[in-house]
Amino acid sequence: MTMQTRRHFIQQSLLAGGALLVSGGPGLAASIRDKNYREQDISAFSKRLKPMGRILELEGYYVWGCSPIVAPDGKFHVFFSRWNAGKGMGGWINSSEIAHAVADEAAGPYRNVETILAPRGEGFWDGTTCHNPHIQLVDGTYCLFYIGNSNRKTNTKRIGLATANSLNGPWKRPDKPLLEAGPEGAWDDHCTSNPSFLKHPNGQYWLYYKGWNNEEYENPVDPAIRGNRKYGLAIAEQLEGPYVRYAENPIIDYSALGNNRQLEDGNVFRENGKFYMLARDMGRFDHEVGIILESDDGIHWSEPKISYFGVSHYINQPPKPKHLSKYGRFERPQVLMQHGKPTHLFVTTQGGKYWTSTPFVFEIEADAHK
Repeated sequence: MTMQTRRHFIQQSLLAGGALLVSGGPGLAASIRDKNYREQDISAFSKRLKPMGRILELEGYYVWGCSPIVAPDGKFHVFFSRWNAGKGMGGWINSSEIAHAVADEAAGPYRNVETILAPRGEGFWDGTTCHNPHIQLVDGTYCLFYIGNSNRKTNTKRIGLATANSLNGPWKRPDKPLLEAGPEGAWDDHCTSNPSFLKHPNGQYWLYYKGWNNEEYENPVDPAIRGNRKYGLAIAEQLEGPYVRYAENPIIDYSALGNNRQLEDGNVFRENGKFYMLARDMGRFDHEVGIILESDDGIHWSEPKISYFGVSHYINQPPKPKHLSKYGRFERPQVLMQHGKPTHLFVTTQGGKYWTSTPFVFEIEADAHK
């Protein structure tokens, strides 16, 4: 982080009532002890994270799901969800749009904010919301994976793919989803959501996705969290598909552990020949930390470890306001890869200068063991 960027973050933190805690310092150590996390449950990845601060504090908007990429000229581009703050946090399901911004450094400041995908209206699969962008450069084409719905509800959430030759567009939007929900009675017959993509070393196109079924949604074990979120994999021989579900889906399923344990927001990347998934924890440890899983083949995954802690482990914040139910945790992890290495982690959290939600950036230090 440059001095200018750090100064900008400190100023913004003070405006929002937050103060930076240095990663690995006494504040962080105390927070870990207070939560009674076991040392063996804390990943090496978590110790590589250095907090840089909030970005994209946009007046009048909730900002969510920020996905980064570096352009050939070295500029940092982000694609993110936003919606009118007057709709509250629930506006993501019925009025979200996807916007684009550019900066000279990962931690901003970001400029040239513009909407690139908005709900298209009646008759379109993404007619009532566009959400959860995930940007990748694949075979020389910029690919923006995202989700949409057509009835302002979760049961029409589907994954789509918009493409462009430039990060500045224009974007070609799909007439149909990239991956439909599963057949009636399947584990994913309610929706497909939260895409994470990578091109496999064998040349195939792998799409990871979140899903759950109608039965668990309509008759929830835990009324506070309807459905049990699991992860599946769909594979294609061409970028545009068709994507065929892996025969042994779901590849990650915590439902048998009881207490409606689950995960969401999976983001898959490769480092040093291994596959890693970052995700939001929903009960393996608690509902505050993130988790990281490891795999040799991208299909069979390790038990989770803690990938990052709650917001208070990195910054001091004012007390939780009543209207922000997700306050204090990070969601929607998205890794920035540069030259085959993860360099930054973008997450999202409630709060900030306008008491809505904003992305938050960490630097990922190089793996000292490699």
